Order: sequence, then structure tokens, then C-alpha cells
Amino acid sequence: MPHTNPAAPNKQLSPHILPTACTMIGVCTTLIGLVKVAEGHIGPSQVDEYTSLDMLLFLASALLSYCSIRRAETSRLGARLERWADHCFIAGLVGLSLIALFFAYELI
Repeated sequence: MPHTNPAAPNKQLSPHILPTACTMIGVCTTLIGLVKVAEGHIGPSQVDEYTSLDMLLFLASALLSYCSIRRAETSRLGARLERWADHCFIAGLVGLSLIALFFAYELI
């Protein structure tokens, strides 16, 4: 049975967060482009501004995840970076979901 380090129980998260956060950056970029095109028909909205701010959370998550992967396996800094990457990623998902919900109900 392999020995796991109790100080870093989630060390396997960063390799999953990095590509997914990068994909979400692409989703946000696509959404911004689609909203810009649709604004001519639906009128002005702030969805693109909010999405660009949310995209920064995914960028922070990707950068923190990358830095976590680059740190040594036993590094406490690597575990801390991974935790922050996870928090930024979850905040980005919640933010994007709220943006979609508010846009669907024409609140923004």
C-alpha cells in the first residue's frame, strides 16, 4: 500500500484543476464574444464585464495550480497553492453559474 502524506491529502487536484481552468477561460472568452455579437439585437448588458472578471478567477486558479505542480511533493507551499487554486476554481464556477442565471432572467 503506498504511503500518503497527510499534510498534502489533495495533491492530486492540481493536475486536474489546471486543464479544466484553462478550458473555463476559453468558455468565458467564447461567452464574451457571443454576448458582444448579441448586444446588437438584445441591447446593452453587463454580462461581458462580469464574465471577464470571472475569467480572472479561472486564470488565478490555473496559475496557482501550475505553481503548485512545479513545487516539490513535500512542499507546504505547494499544498497551500493548490488549496488556493481550488478555492479560486470553485469561486469561478459559482460566479459563472450566477452570471448565467442572472442573464437568463434578464437581471444583468
